[in-house]
Amino acid sequence: MIHIKSFVCNPYQENTYLLYDDTGATAIIDPGMYGSKEEQLVKDFIEVEGLRPELLLNTHCHIDHVLGNRYVHETYGLLPQFHEGELPLLVEVQNYAPQMGIRYELSPIAETFLPASGSVAFGESELELIFAPGHSPAHLCFYAAKDGFLIGGDVLFKNSIGRTDLPGGNHQLLLDNIANKLYTLPDDTVVYPGHGSETTIGYEKKTNPFIRG
Repeated sequence: MIHIKSFVCNPYQENTYLLYDDTGATAIIDPGMYGSKEEQLVKDFIEVEGLRPELLLNTHCHIDHVLGNRYVHETYGLLPQFHEGELPLLVEVQNYAPQMGIRYELSPIAETFLPASGSVAFGESELELIFAPGHSPAHLCFYAAKDGFLIGGDVLFKNSIGRTDLPGGNHQLLLDNIANKLYTLPDDTVVYPGHGSETTIGYEKKTNPFIRG
């Protein structure tokens, strides 16, 4: 069974997720920790629970989702895993972070990238990759079929969707991917988004004002 712990981080109120199974193996997804206080909160939880970080995953590489990449790398020796199509966004963060008044510690870059389909594993658990660009050029979601949840990044929110006015955004592509790749998941699938509270696929199909199922 995969357990989930979330932390609301940085000025963008981004959701950082720790996924851990009964072996203690842990995947850190979208570490947005900004400053020592937020870093310490995550580290303390890992230590108290006796967790063993094995994966660092980014759904996409906008600034609010990668601010903690360097800290995780320096603390746990993990390199961030994301789709190669997000690399230009990650490289660009160092240029616009100062303009926004954000202190950014340069993220390391792995030598390999995640594919558009397939899976990643940690401990005894597995996450299916769902390629859902539109908010960003190569956005990935992470689906735990056995446990009935999706780490959705900035694709689908409670009664909302990801913005598409940033570089690499495509509104129609986002809607198509929500309809064809997310709304085809079971209705009781819990969606843990990059911002705000969780929701379910069934709820969004009935109520989301941007796209109904």
